[in-house]
Amino acid sequence: MSEPTEGSIAPDFTLPGDNGSDIRLSDYRGNPVVLYFYPKDNTSGCTKEAIAFSELGDAFEAAGVAIVGVSPDSVASHDKFKAKHELSFRLAADEAKDVATAYGVWVEKSMYGRKYMGVERSTFLIDKDGTIQKAWRKVKVPGHAEAVLEATKGLA
Repeated sequence: MSEPTEGSIAPDFTLPGDNGSDIRLSDYRGNPVVLYFYPKDNTSGCTKEAIAFSELGDAFEAAGVAIVGVSPDSVASHDKFKAKHELSFRLAADEAKDVATAYGVWVEKSMYGRKYMGVERSTFLIDKDGTIQKAWRKVKVPGHAEAVLEATKGLA
């Protein structure tokens, strides 16, 4: 299966979400959604990214755009992460990495010469019809949430 690109339909999914309720991408149809993938709860870059999106939560909400964060962490980990940092959006647990694989973000990475599989920090801006309008791959955290917010203008 090829990874989705800008202009293609976002792969639908159902994942367990924070607070014990499922998150289905199709439930967001009719509204734009920011779907962002991150490697791990409570690591420095992932925490900074989550806080940045959360701090802009009111602006995203005013634009009619939902935010969903996805990582391979468990629902219990997400619940703690969300509470600790008072995050304003939903978190989905992709423990089997099926959704990360479908979006082409479960990739081989390398650190200190050691190769391993992990989530490539990526964000997808999906319009109200389920089409990927913009994809950011290999995201650098500083300024990213602001860039995504800017890209949502005119989507709602």
